[in-house]
Amino acid sequence: MFPVRRNVPGLAWHAGAIFMGAFLLFELEPLIAKAVLPWFGGSAAVWTTCMLFFQVDLLLGYLYAHWATTRLAPRIQGWVHGTLLAASLALLPVIPSSAWKPSLPGDPTLRILGLLATTVGLPFFLLAATGPLLQAWWAGRTPGRSPYRLYALSNVGSLLALVSYPALVEPYVGIRAQAWAWSAAYLPFVLLTLAVALKPHGGAARPDPDPAGAAPGPLRARLLWAALPAVASALLLAVTSHLTQNVAPIPFLWVLPLAVYLLSFIVCFDRASWYRRALWLPLLAAALGGMAYSLLDADSLGIRALIALFTAGLFCACMVCHGELVRLKPHPRKLTSFYLMIALGGGTGGLAVAVGAPGLLSGDYELAILLAACAGLGAAVCLRGRKPRALKALAAAMALALAAVLGMGVRTAMLDGRVQVRNFYGSLRVRDEDQDPGGPVRALMHGTIDHGEQYLAPERSRQPTTYYGPGTGVGLALRALDQPGRKLGFIGLGAGTLAAYGRPGDQCRFYELNPLVLQLARSEFRFLRECPAQVTCVLGDARLSLEREPPQGFDLLAVDAFSGDSIPVHLLTREAFQLYFRHLRPGGLLAVHISNRYLDLAPVVGQAAQDLGKETLEVSTPDDDASDVFAATWVLVTGDPGQFRRDLLFRAGKAVPPRLGFRAWTDDYSNLFQVLN
Repeated sequence: MFPVRRNVPGLAWHAGAIFMGAFLLFELEPLIAKAVLPWFGGSAAVWTTCMLFFQVDLLLGYLYAHWATTRLAPRIQGWVHGTLLAASLALLPVIPSSAWKPSLPGDPTLRILGLLATTVGLPFFLLAATGPLLQAWWAGRTPGRSPYRLYALSNVGSLLALVSYPALVEPYVGIRAQAWAWSAAYLPFVLLTLAVALKPHGGAARPDPDPAGAAPGPLRARLLWAALPAVASALLLAVTSHLTQNVAPIPFLWVLPLAVYLLSFIVCFDRASWYRRALWLPLLAAALGGMAYSLLDADSLGIRALIALFTAGLFCACMVCHGELVRLKPHPRKLTSFYLMIALGGGTGGLAVAVGAPGLLSGDYELAILLAACAGLGAAVCLRGRKPRALKALAAAMALALAAVLGMGVRTAMLDGRVQVRNFYGSLRVRDEDQDPGGPVRALMHGTIDHGEQYLAPERSRQPTTYYGPGTGVGLALRALDQPGRKLGFIGLGAGTLAAYGRPGDQCRFYELNPLVLQLARSEFRFLRECPAQVTCVLGDARLSLEREPPQGFDLLAVDAFSGDSIPVHLLTREAFQLYFRHLRPGGLLAVHISNRYLDLAPVVGQAAQDLGKETLEVSTPDDDASDVFAATWVLVTGDPGQFRRDLLFRAGKAVPPRLGFRAWTDDYSNLFQVLN
């Protein structure tokens, strides 16, 4: 795909540095994001915020490359870049400082950005600048040869990094070892780049103020250089957020959309003929229709079909955006300006989704808005040039129809609820439903995930529902603890359903990450208000809160904090279980909620318990529509096997069997591929 011509001076050196820089750049993204994810509650928004930082730092790197090649003499370019590369070595290894762990609840966006800036800001900045800077140097040394295929080569390096991380790195290497290995690989990259930068005649020749054929392009073209990648970038983040919010914030679901996004860059910039409007515009129309349908009918597809649909749809949209971008690429003399506008568009799209959407939209509507915008973009492409009027009219009509359908869906979602609010941790909706056989209920929804329901009838309002019915694992455990004055801990509040088990003299302590959840549990539901026990709520990540507190002596501690459809990984590690048992009294019960459509988390809990010398009891119960109870799976863990011989727990479940070869999850290592259903 990328033949090396022996008569091109320095091509192998330039290509090697560009490829290695791109590989390290995109190996660093999931590595550092996974390292900081536990400190901020394991929320899907952590990755979105990290992506915003990466895009802004990329923009700064491209801006620096453009400034250097247009304002500095060739030799000065090499010395400036070499000095920055040498300075960046002082930041190795790329291991974040624990001083950045949040101490107060609230929106952690600025804290995440500050952490990333101080930990990887300069190395990432220089890696980002490598592609455009070295391409400009090579173009200056080889007049008449196009450098754009080197851009495709850099994206090949990026794609290989993204594919290798979930397949070869994450399953076998701990986070700290990853950081040290990455830091070790960064050193030869610096040496190779220094060799290119400081070789005789290094750097591109500085152009004349207004060389022939290099004047800035029309404003319309320059705006399209930014607008096309902005739509693609925003769609990338919106699709990733949609998938991770409804499954789990895991590197695989971060990497897959980003990989197809980069693949579209590779295909389009490798050869312009790969993008044909006659093929990709109809595929885009079909993809947008399929994604719109899945948004309007969220339960119509299983997770595998959903991932396949949105991945393919994102690829079609990016092919159109980037294919049209390649059609507009300028003369190589304007290469760094072109890349700068691409990065500006990517950063603008990321800013719109990561900051603009949570601040301006009360629900998760940005994906629907972007699908409509992408349809409009496709229609605009069809309207340009010499095409039959009927085709133009059809394209415009299809775009308007899709926008109208999505608009109606957004409007329906906005009206379908008593309250709809949103913050860093996602959107929450409270709605009343009258489909339950036992009477109308009020439900708390986080995306498409139900986080608790309460009967509206006063006589049934204290009845535990959903995953917490009397026959579920946690219900049986709470009923088995029949002594007076119980001390109960709950990680995850939801609607506050578990407060229904509180009795006079009990102490119930809830740990909740999201301030909006606590606000809605108090204002829209009555579980907390009607609980006769003493109720305390602690805001902030549960692990960080428990680490700061003295031993609480809980009789029972229930782990029920969900991010999307799964418990955050950092609440399932061996270190987390050690912390839980530090807060349980001797013989106390730990109850872990592992209900999940896509992951089998029982081996994770079982291995952690085995490593700590504890006994387990897995309790799975079916739906009970008459009592508004859902099918649920809980694993009870204790250091006192006698607990499981109580009448209510005896024969209620079975011990979690050991899985041969299963590697225990720790704060340094986890692998969700082990537990996929």
